[in-house]
Amino acid sequence: MRTAPKSIVAVDCGSTTTKAVLLLQNQGRWRLSARSSAATTVEQPFEDVTLGVRGALQGLEELSGRRLLNDDGIILPSSRGEGVDAFLATSSAGGGLQMAVAGVVSNLSAESAERAALGAGAVVMDVLAIDDGHAPHEKVDRISRLRPDIILLSGGVDGGNVSQVVAMSELLFAAGPRPRFGRSALPVVYAGNPAARRFVENILGRCAKLYMVDNIRPRLEEEDVSSASRAIQEIFMNHVMAEAPNYAGLLRWVSDDILPTPRAVGDLLCRVSSEWSTDLLAVDVGGATTDVFSVHKGRLYRSVSANLGMSYSICNVLAQAGTAAVQRWLPFEVDDTALHNFLGNKMLRPICLPESPWELMVEQAVAREILRLSLEQHRRLARGLMGVQQRREIHQVFDQPQSGATLVDMMAIPVIIGSGGVLSHAPRRAQAALIMIDGLQPEGISELWVDSIFMLPQLGVVHRVFPQAAWEVLMRDCLWRLGTVVAPKQPGDFRPGQLVMRVWCEDGRGGQELAVRSGELQVVPVDADSELCIRVVPAPGWDVGAGRGVPVTRRIRGGLVGMILDARGRPIRMCKDGLRARQQAREWLRACAAYPDSVLDGGLTGHD
Repeated sequence: MRTAPKSIVAVDCGSTTTKAVLLLQNQGRWRLSARSSAATTVEQPFEDVTLGVRGALQGLEELSGRRLLNDDGIILPSSRGEGVDAFLATSSAGGGLQMAVAGVVSNLSAESAERAALGAGAVVMDVLAIDDGHAPHEKVDRISRLRPDIILLSGGVDGGNVSQVVAMSELLFAAGPRPRFGRSALPVVYAGNPAARRFVENILGRCAKLYMVDNIRPRLEEEDVSSASRAIQEIFMNHVMAEAPNYAGLLRWVSDDILPTPRAVGDLLCRVSSEWSTDLLAVDVGGATTDVFSVHKGRLYRSVSANLGMSYSICNVLAQAGTAAVQRWLPFEVDDTALHNFLGNKMLRPICLPESPWELMVEQAVAREILRLSLEQHRRLARGLMGVQQRREIHQVFDQPQSGATLVDMMAIPVIIGSGGVLSHAPRRAQAALIMIDGLQPEGISELWVDSIFMLPQLGVVHRVFPQAAWEVLMRDCLWRLGTVVAPKQPGDFRPGQLVMRVWCEDGRGGQELAVRSGELQVVPVDADSELCIRVVPAPGWDVGAGRGVPVTRRIRGGLVGMILDARGRPIRMCKDGLRARQQAREWLRACAAYPDSVLDGGLTGHD
């Protein structure tokens, strides 16, 4: 652009909905002017992503009174109050960028390939290696069943192994994998031993579109995923997007590259961590997948739970967690059949919204299990390297699952950010806070934030081109502080009703002392613009961040919910008796004012 923009539209084409925002600059300040959404249209019967984008933009037109569309698409640049100066987009529609990766050694080249794919914003469908324990015919069968957008092949250090790289290439050739979209040859990126390139080209050049890049593991003690990730990003734009359902039409509209949604979110979270000088954990709950991001000492770690989501993948949550795990969060009794039927209908009709408190509570119970399962996977991926010197861009840093201790220490994470429709659009902010607390189970003292209107992906792609505009809107209109959770951790079992901590609160106008017993949730209202000085004295054996029984004094900030004192232990201790468990769930919801008392006292049954 020749001049600084005054207006920007950014869209995120998600698996279920396409979300659009209009950002305007007024008197030198950027603000959100309007937002809208429409159903994503990459699948049958539409198979045209631009239809959903048009629907979202028409919503912006109605809300803002500003004409944005003509017969050719979005009006660029703006003129006489019509159109906008920039149009940007991210996409995870149709499952986003989907990749398979292959290497020689599972915990070396194959893991490096997986990190490179994750760093480029991909969903990794499968990881194959010579030593993965599967017979050659089983590997061929697995590859042939996949329909990835890209395959990444790695293996061997510079000047090292050639034969095993050739063997993996022959397996890929025998499987004959086909791309998910279109009829063109499947893109294969080779990022292994340069000495094997001519052999790989002779084998795979006959069935795939081959890209040669720098070796991911040039030496055993060194990893460099940057070249492979750049190639993946380029192929995503020029090949995958061109073959996807009318993404070519969307490419003609945009002012810059379309980014995979996780890549956009990750880049923005790195900025947040840097500006706030803090480590953080963030979750993005989508319809088909759930992404977990953690920033530890300036490095971003991402994991993607490819089959855990709130619409297309909602039945997978039930299969992995079990009905009892979902039912334990509900203040009413629901039988297995009713639960299966409701979630099955949600999977078949992904854009349907809850129509009753019963349905809303069930969906939010599922969201708790999604967060729990996704965090478990993230802990396995975000681990410290042992003796490996890394050269990676910050958004590409991921660690070996089997190399060292997990970097995700909930006691050491001061900031937690939640995004995704189930959190951003919760009818009450206390519901979002409780979902995050129950699912992620923070320890010690942590601030809770929520993406207020599900806008992190759009701001992520705006940040790539116009960082100041993205940051101003992020802090003014997107991220809202829910409050601070204080959650001591205990080494083992504890007695019901025992004293867990005493908390002294002082806000300058006076103070109060609170006694919190095991199994309790207490909420202290603290305005979002207010601060509170607290002194937490945990009972012997309980740890709030300084050690067992050691008091902690801290100045905390308020939020839309306030200060939440959580004495339920870690992991949260649940009653085994069904009736008592439902009463307990009701008490926790009531303590946070997550639902009106009339709803909680109404004896919810069935679909009431």
